[in-house]
Amino acid sequence: MKNTELSQIALTHDSTGAIANPIYLSTAYQHPHLGESTGFDYTRTKNPTRSAFEEAFAKLERGTASFATASGMAAIQLICNLFKAGDEILVSFDLYGGTFRLFDFYEKQYGVHFKYVDFLNYEAVKESITDHTKALFIETISNPQMLEVDVDPYYVLSKEHHLLTIIDNTFLTPYLSTPLEDGADIVLHSATKYIGGHNDVLAGVVTVKDPHLAEQLGEFHNMIGATLSPFDSYLLQRGLKTLHLRMDRSEYNAKLLAERCCNLKGIDQVLYCGRTGMLSLRLDKNYKADKFLESLQVCIFAESLGGTETFITFPYTQTHVDMPDEEKDKRGIDEHLLRLSIGVENYEDIEKDIIQALEKAKEGVIS
Repeated sequence: MKNTELSQIALTHDSTGAIANPIYLSTAYQHPHLGESTGFDYTRTKNPTRSAFEEAFAKLERGTASFATASGMAAIQLICNLFKAGDEILVSFDLYGGTFRLFDFYEKQYGVHFKYVDFLNYEAVKESITDHTKALFIETISNPQMLEVDVDPYYVLSKEHHLLTIIDNTFLTPYLSTPLEDGADIVLHSATKYIGGHNDVLAGVVTVKDPHLAEQLGEFHNMIGATLSPFDSYLLQRGLKTLHLRMDRSEYNAKLLAERCCNLKGIDQVLYCGRTGMLSLRLDKNYKADKFLESLQVCIFAESLGGTETFITFPYTQTHVDMPDEEKDKRGIDEHLLRLSIGVENYEDIEKDIIQALEKAKEGVIS
């Protein structure tokens, strides 16, 4: 993705010459004549500000249409409506706890089956496909183990078996990856994260290339009504203008920190795929995660990711709290694992904060 494209694609081109896209708060739109419409009737169905973001994002994703939703989970729920009782979806074994919770609900409530597989093992995934399998749901970088999947073989496999390939591209964004160009059918984001980028908007977005699929999702989007508000749509469009700058700085800081943490006493394991600003750390068993988190001064102990600030999350009781303990154990989500979303601060400040928090975690003393 070219930097110039990202910075220009979000600009409005209305007759006023306004650089910032207008925020249309109206919920209803006047009809010129009976049977005629301006293209906007009711804001749940279509809103000019939301449309401006959706059109810009679809261009970035190389898709036909994007659908902005009220949250990242609403984006996944929108996609779930494509399936019915008895359908089966193969899902990344290591994935966000909120997604696991939603899939568990859909399985119990609606009879859609979700089978968790290791997408690092192509043959095992291939053998898992049955006559009931309808889709593959893949986190390209898993959450929180940061395992990056080579998705190209699965695009081919999906076409052979007439499956949908659904990619959660939240960690990479269209700046680092455009799966629709490579063969994905559906790409989703928790736009709360890198797309918004400032920890001030809750949103999701789904993008597709196939016109028929776009029509289906468009109907669901309007019918369910979990659409994004005009003001939040404006915030996302604003975020697109700086996405490349924030991603470059976040990735730069993350690479430096991952390398440094490999040599820090108190850290047993560094989990980093080498791309984006997300990494996880596993503390030595003699270091207390609670003391570490309470000692942070620059980094912030919080549950989100992808913003300008560095956030550190404790998956065991935060993002994966509703996952059964036995499932967490299988995925290595224990009381020593921390997930870091590296922000755009001065790198030295981040590193110093991690080191001083580690020292407190060993001593068990908060000064």
